[in-house]
Amino acid sequence: MYSQLLWLAALAAVTAAQNSTTAQNSSISLVDLLGATSSLSTLAATVKGVPGLADSLGSASNVTILAPSNDAFEKFMTSPAAAALAANDTSAIQALLSYHILNGTYPASAVMEMPAFIPTMLHNSAYANVTGGQVVEAVKQGDNVLFYSGLLSNATVTTADQNFTGGVVHVIDNVLTLPQKISTTAVAAGLTGVAGALTRAQLVDTVDSLTDITVFAPNNSGFQAIGSALPNLTIPQLQSILQYHVINNTIAYSSTLRNNSRLPALQGGDLLITTEPNGDLFVNSAKILLPDVLVANGVVHVIDNVLNPNNTDAAPEPTASTQTPAFAGASAATSLAITSGVSTPTAAIGAGPTRAGGEGAGSGTS
Repeated sequence: MYSQLLWLAALAAVTAAQNSTTAQNSSISLVDLLGATSSLSTLAATVKGVPGLADSLGSASNVTILAPSNDAFEKFMTSPAAAALAANDTSAIQALLSYHILNGTYPASAVMEMPAFIPTMLHNSAYANVTGGQVVEAVKQGDNVLFYSGLLSNATVTTADQNFTGGVVHVIDNVLTLPQKISTTAVAAGLTGVAGALTRAQLVDTVDSLTDITVFAPNNSGFQAIGSALPNLTIPQLQSILQYHVINNTIAYSSTLRNNSRLPALQGGDLLITTEPNGDLFVNSAKILLPDVLVANGVVHVIDNVLNPNNTDAAPEPTASTQTPAFAGASAATSLAITSGVSTPTAAIGAGPTRAGGEGAGSGTS
């Protein structure tokens, strides 16, 4: 129960910080709405038991609250992710609750099949390094409205458009996951090639600390395809290759990638984006297999090949089942020395409904 009080106290602090005066169409308060929604009875009961909490919650305005249901809250409280609550880590709790509050009012009808990346109230630089606030991905899949968060975790709206004086509440079936550092996400996604290469190139801290970045992360099969070339690379050469996969100061979500557009890589060269009529996306000659993995400082797109800064003219083969490696003369290897010591994830990221537009992350042995 004490952890629940901390959770709700954090919610009060976050909503009190949102001071927009945009008028809403409903006259019911958030506290009354919680009390009238059976699937949120855990939250409602806790709110009533905390002196002054109801008044604090009533200060929210022009927000969309993604409210975990009783079942979602119960699942979360028994999961490893709830360690912050068990440890009474108020900063982590505040960050998690901030991430459940969207900056603006978004009815379910505003969510389309084209993904939208909506800023939240999470601005704490200890957990997010994204200008304007960390985002959630909102997308309609069939008849369902889903919100994707860190590690491709998703929550489905079970009860939509519960209006209150400060905005709208959507009841969701899972607690959102805070986007993690790139290095942590790479390990969790089974991208052992990326994790190992960043470590060998001494770029882990650099990539984790940049602001507003886009990373095109080769899957393991992509590294294996040039396996013979990797042991011969010096650290500066490997750094140059990895930096060619990073766009700094620009978060390029898949919905913003345009055909024949160029993005400036951290390495100094440009990356060419190609879009196909069937929706396939390519960067140089590499196909984007899994788009829009949210990380603490931007977004990661998983690709099927390692990009070569010395072969910027490499072009995609849209009808091919696999793309030709951009490193001429390199041969494949079934195992990679750079993955030595990299942890293997115990479960795949993105539990729940199939991620639209994704073909897997790690892919291939290490």
